[in-house]
Amino acid sequence: MHSLTMDLWIPNGQEGVMSLLRPLLLDVVPTIQQTAALALGRLANYNDDLAEAVVKGDILPQLVYSLAEQNRFYKKAAAFVLRAVGKHSPQLAQAIVDCGALDTLVICLEDFDPGVKEAAVWALGYIARHNAELSQAVVDAGAVPLLVLCIQEPEIALKRIAASALSDISKHSPELAQTVVDAGAIAHLAQMILNPDAKLKRQVLSALSQVAKHSVDLAEMVVEAEIFPVVLTCLKDKDEYVKKNASTLIREIAKHTPELSQLIVNAGGVAAVIDCIGSCKGNIRLPGIMMLGYVAAHSENLAMAVIISKGVPQLSVCLSEEPEDHIKAAAAWALGQIGRHTPEHARAVAVTNTLPVLLSLYMSAESSEDLQVKSKKAIKNILQKCTYLPALEPFLYDAPPNILKHVVGQFSKVLPHDSKARRLFVTSGGLKKVQEIKAEPGSLLQEYINSINNCYPEEIVRYYSPGYSDTLLQRVDSYQPLIN
Repeated sequence: MHSLTMDLWIPNGQEGVMSLLRPLLLDVVPTIQQTAALALGRLANYNDDLAEAVVKGDILPQLVYSLAEQNRFYKKAAAFVLRAVGKHSPQLAQAIVDCGALDTLVICLEDFDPGVKEAAVWALGYIARHNAELSQAVVDAGAVPLLVLCIQEPEIALKRIAASALSDISKHSPELAQTVVDAGAIAHLAQMILNPDAKLKRQVLSALSQVAKHSVDLAEMVVEAEIFPVVLTCLKDKDEYVKKNASTLIREIAKHTPELSQLIVNAGGVAAVIDCIGSCKGNIRLPGIMMLGYVAAHSENLAMAVIISKGVPQLSVCLSEEPEDHIKAAAAWALGQIGRHTPEHARAVAVTNTLPVLLSLYMSAESSEDLQVKSKKAIKNILQKCTYLPALEPFLYDAPPNILKHVVGQFSKVLPHDSKARRLFVTSGGLKKVQEIKAEPGSLLQEYINSINNCYPEEIVRYYSPGYSDTLLQRVDSYQPLIN
């Protein structure tokens, strides 16, 4: 019935509806005022055209005035309208700011009724969410210290939405995140990491991530609130989004410096993230995959920590199993960061049979451009360090010329110093394959081929060169046996 009536009376003109409801906001009967405000809120919530009509109908100043004057039921309804209008776009949120609503909403944060506080926090969070300018307006109105008080209130719904609003303010810039830190938010947020309420944990982890992401200093402030090792328990949470937000928080800290990554390794964070990746699927995995890439990118030792914790097989599984290209691309990037340091690192990646998967993703026309680029870069990173020849050999047959160059280059580095590998290279058909490669004279590829050929006696190289059997047959044809 509700949706039917809405469909029936919206087409008569949004202005018509607003002009009917506006006088009811001034009605002498309080319940009529509240019902009119709720009706406006539901309309504005429905879509941005109706929210626009609320703004054009000059209803906001009336709501803001009443928000300061009326009882708690009306305040909740009026704040709901402001939230419903402000959520749609930065322009509509700006209209709320322009009519002076922020100061009144901030006053509501000190109301004795938790429901009024909650309604005001919703509205402020929705305004701050859009961009840095609107967030700054919320900060300038004095909201942040009061939001920090709200996360300390006993009501769980108020805690949740206050943590969410702090997250929305922090996300836009280091300066805005700093205002949240300066108000003492981090210590209170950190204490709630182990709260049993999953929805609250999601918001708390998100807020800490949005602070930590901006700079080394801010990340260190989050770490100093002693979130390790307690935050690792969230990686085992039943709620998928708690897992995701915990992985995101750890990623945002790990990305900044080797020292912060080392701290996470020491706390058992790498092993915990790898277990978490194994226990979930899809986008929930993504921040954990990226975190492993960031840790490995910093140094040889940190990349080795990822290898020792069995991160490579888990990333290989993601690369093969995940249907979404952006997740495959993240796994490819992370594997490239692990394999690019030394021959030992490259071998750890190569033995998991990852290189052929990366090659097929790079070659596939169905792969997104980003996945192709990341796969190619990962292959090059790993190949340029890889001296594990059994993993390289299939590439002699399958790789396109731009990759083949790197493969042949690796053989040219290893074969001169390894007699066993030289023999195996002949018996496996590798030397024969190299003779079939058509390289431009004077090119780097030709130099690599010459280096490989110089490892063998000339007659062996001739024997495996294309057309050699024809030459032998010609010699048979032209050979005149000695007849006694």
